[in-house]
Amino acid sequence: MKILKIIYKSLAIVLLCYALIAGLLKETPDLPVLGDSIRNLFYHVGMWFAMIVLLAISLVTGIAYLSNQKLSWDNISNNAVNIALVFGILGILTGMVWAKISWGSWWINDPKLNGAAVTILSYLAYKILRSAVKDPAYRGRIAAVYNILAFAMMLVFMMILPRTGAGSIHPGQGGNPALNPAELDASMRLVFYPAIIGWILIGVWYLELCFRIDKLKTESENSSFHAE
Repeated sequence: MKILKIIYKSLAIVLLCYALIAGLLKETPDLPVLGDSIRNLFYHVGMWFAMIVLLAISLVTGIAYLSNQKLSWDNISNNAVNIALVFGILGILTGMVWAKISWGSWWINDPKLNGAAVTILSYLAYKILRSAVKDPAYRGRIAAVYNILAFAMMLVFMMILPRTGAGSIHPGQGGNPALNPAELDASMRLVFYPAIIGWILIGVWYLELCFRIDKLKTESENSSFHAE
């Protein structure tokens, strides 16, 4: 297990460093509207993938808490949302910069962008809900139920509605250009896919660190309690 952890952490560092450096130095196709700003694909999109994976982890561990009432599952679920929000906010900020370059505005009334904002707000509400409940057991249950609803909302607002509704000009939604596998430059895929994996692994590593910190805090509190 220790060897596997070393491997995935090393892989995370290598892939992310590769994506950061290659994303800035390699040649990119001169696509209409996007131009050289297409390099943001390696950072902006990877952050969103990491956010979605972390929210999925939060959902699964929240459901696990509902089934066995172990507070460790609730702690993982909460930390996963915390880290996902970091990636989500970074994704929003990098997306705003990209929008300004490509469309001339920091924000436009687009289904994909609005769906991303709704997702961030719904999980900020998750944090507010948790802070309003003091009892750990009850807080874990109500947070897990809300988590299920928030994840479903994320799927609807970020993945379903932008693809079914008209008017989205966001790349990948029938916009300019779609950047789907058929249109994505082959050389860009050599950076794009490693970048996604790297961002996800960094998120998982961050989550593991938070879990270990929580575990040490719990052990310290238990030791203090028994000492008294």
